[in-house]
Amino acid sequence: MLSSEDLRFFLTVVAARSLADAARTLDVTPPAVTQRLAGLEKRLGIRLVERTGRRIALTDEGELMAARGRRICDELGLLADALGSRRRVIAGHLRVLAPLGFGHRYVAPAVARVRREHPEVTATLTLSDRPGRVAEDGWDVMVHIGELRDSALVMQRIASNRRILCAAPAYLRRRGMPARPEDLRTHECIALRENDEDVTLWRFTGAHGETASVRVDPVLASTEGSVVHDWAVAGMGIMVRSEWDVAGDLRDGRLVALLPAWRLPDADVIALLPSREVRSARTSRFLACLRAEVDAHPWAIPG
Repeated sequence: MLSSEDLRFFLTVVAARSLADAARTLDVTPPAVTQRLAGLEKRLGIRLVERTGRRIALTDEGELMAARGRRICDELGLLADALGSRRRVIAGHLRVLAPLGFGHRYVAPAVARVRREHPEVTATLTLSDRPGRVAEDGWDVMVHIGELRDSALVMQRIASNRRILCAAPAYLRRRGMPARPEDLRTHECIALRENDEDVTLWRFTGAHGETASVRVDPVLASTEGSVVHDWAVAGMGIMVRSEWDVAGDLRDGRLVALLPAWRLPDADVIALLPSREVRSARTSRFLACLRAEVDAHPWAIPG
């Protein structure tokens, strides 16, 4: 027999790039995920996943279970909404997808708040450095930072967010302050590889509308924002980072904003919703809680 928890577990595995990523999402050990998946396959008498190195690939049966499982979970959510509306409560399962760093700091507390206020809501929060690779039917809300490419999705703006060029005082004492964007070609730069963007092309707009694009050759690069942040604070080079992440460092002097006459493209925080006519009450409540979490910990800095 399959339960709704079995389906949600399997859909979490499907949304992850590996069993290790699924373990991080579920907050368990990789062996626990492997053991639970093996137990599920044994009960069903079929192979759901082929393990190829560190990656996973679905078998035909796994594809079938994922497709129908999503529909079943969606129907269960709609049923919970309908029954909850009769009792004037918010219920059902909420699936949120968010980037790693922002997800830890702002989205996770918002999900927890929904759960505290509405005990009949359950939730899965998937944190990924490649959220665009997760299928649309695998989430109810995707929190996205930066340029929006898929206009078919419904967008709600959560907060404004600038990108800041910055470095630690120790680095600037060692290498000097860049005076114009072109100077960055001779500096030690740090790149964050995320969202499949061209992260080594830094584009600037001046105070009078003039533009400059600089192709940097990073001395350090990572797919993890916290690693890039820590490298920059340690004086290892110049980085481009979201205002939400560096506002405190700038205020406290751990980092210094560079090229004040030039501005990088903004990277607003937005919530993306599947193009459905009806939005669940739990999704609306989550969006309200996320805005409240951002408002409670503002990051805007002068300039």
